[in-house]
Amino acid sequence: MLQATLSRTLGLIVLLGIVIVLFFSSLAFGQTTIPFSTTWEAITNYNPDNTDHMIIGTSRLTRAIIALVIGMNLAIAGIFVQTLTRNPLAAPDLVGVNSGAIFFIVLAITWFDVQSLMHYMWFAFLGATVAGVLVFFLSSIGRDGMTPIKVILAGTALSALFISLTQGLLVIDEQSIQTVLFWMSGSVAGRDLDMLLPVLPYILLALIISLFIGKAMNIFSSGDDVAKSLGQNVGLLKVVMGVLIIILAGGSVAIVGSVGFIGLIVPHMAKGLVGMDYRWMIPYGALLGAALLLAADVVARFIIAPQEVPIGVMTALIGGPFFIYLARKGVSKQ
Repeated sequence: MLQATLSRTLGLIVLLGIVIVLFFSSLAFGQTTIPFSTTWEAITNYNPDNTDHMIIGTSRLTRAIIALVIGMNLAIAGIFVQTLTRNPLAAPDLVGVNSGAIFFIVLAITWFDVQSLMHYMWFAFLGATVAGVLVFFLSSIGRDGMTPIKVILAGTALSALFISLTQGLLVIDEQSIQTVLFWMSGSVAGRDLDMLLPVLPYILLALIISLFIGKAMNIFSSGDDVAKSLGQNVGLLKVVMGVLIIILAGGSVAIVGSVGFIGLIVPHMAKGLVGMDYRWMIPYGALLGAALLLAADVVARFIIAPQEVPIGVMTALIGGPFFIYLARKGVSKQ
């Protein structure tokens, strides 16, 4: 037991080191490559008259911080969604968060003529929250309360509804398509820390709570009946996980748009490293998610240089084959 704890702790330290290296790589690499020594100087002794320092301070640092936070958010939200639905192919967008956020952005553009990225963020966060609340409300109706299959059905139905409404609004106002596509593809470029700061307290609180419910999730994963027999308030835990999903995934969509597959891939990576112990899966997932999104953002800068591939496209290129692998693996087991 002690050896397993030590090895998992060492694994966390290694992952943290990888995240730090990728964070500095995000600051150093791009159209203008900046030496790591200069990157460190820009952080410790910023000089606004130095061009390299200014590039890091005005754009790359913000970009790296947002990628770090969003990667953690989506990964942990994915763990919660897969646990709540007991579906290894589930992801945060399954509960309608992405489609709800996009619909509210389109609504803001077409009906209220909103042009500010900051206002888009608040509309997106509102849409994600409304979608999440509706899903968990609808899936709780009935004598048996919230069940995995009802969450999936409610999320799928609401996603289809929001997508249809979004398409209807875009048909009415075709001029908004370019703006919406920019958000739907997902990107950390062009975002400002002012977009992250208003929701950061909620995100930090959600991340802290996530680290402390691992033991309860271990019991919950044994099944509702077993968990209830052990004295666990299953209903309350489901509500807590639902709220955390809305804050983490909804806040992420509100800031960077639709970035898929992080919430699908990372829970399986964490499970492969530490097994089904959520006390370790959650911190491992947070670091893996941050590393994956930082790496995707760095690679996205070079594929079609000097242009950039949206980070949502990069995660789809990584996650698509993985999803097919999981689906085939599931089918073969049946």
